[in-house]
Amino acid sequence: MSAAVHTPARTRADAGAISLAVLRIATGLLFLWAFFDKAFGLGYATQSKNAWFSGGSPTKGFLGRVDVGPFQSAFHAMAGTWWADTLFMLGLLAIGVALVLGIGLRIAAAAGTVMMLLMWAAEWPPAQHNAAGEATMSTNPLIDYHVVYALVLIALAATASGTAWGLARWWSGLPLVQHNSWLR
Repeated sequence: MSAAVHTPARTRADAGAISLAVLRIATGLLFLWAFFDKAFGLGYATQSKNAWFSGGSPTKGFLGRVDVGPFQSAFHAMAGTWWADTLFMLGLLAIGVALVLGIGLRIAAAAGTVMMLLMWAAEWPPAQHNAAGEATMSTNPLIDYHVVYALVLIALAATASGTAWGLARWWSGLPLVQHNSWLR
């Protein structure tokens, strides 16, 4: 009879912390990639002629093409406005930086969740057909990638994932953060 191999609890905790750190950094890089592609037009989702820093609008294409859901006209009205472009781009950048550095995860999770839920509402997965009667190709009426990203953000903030491979301990020691726990 062979002896069972037991992994010490500390090793499992370290593996969990490292796994969360990898998830946090990867998610942060996802937000930063979206920012840089839209800001500079790296040729993936955004061509250089449509880059934000070249006078393009990061919200006009996405929100302007919303063709489904109860908020369709509201999203069309927001599309391409200076304030929607600025808030969207600053949100992508700030959320990405916070996640990569492991600081301000609570506010990053809140802002990122709002951003993801607005994007979910713009795509309106519950609809099977768009305004023209064509199939939306929605694969799930409730849970799509925007909801999953929002849940990831919440989990990263709730688990203090910034302590492994991040600056959370230093950040939490700052007097401003100690007096305003929502900044953690």
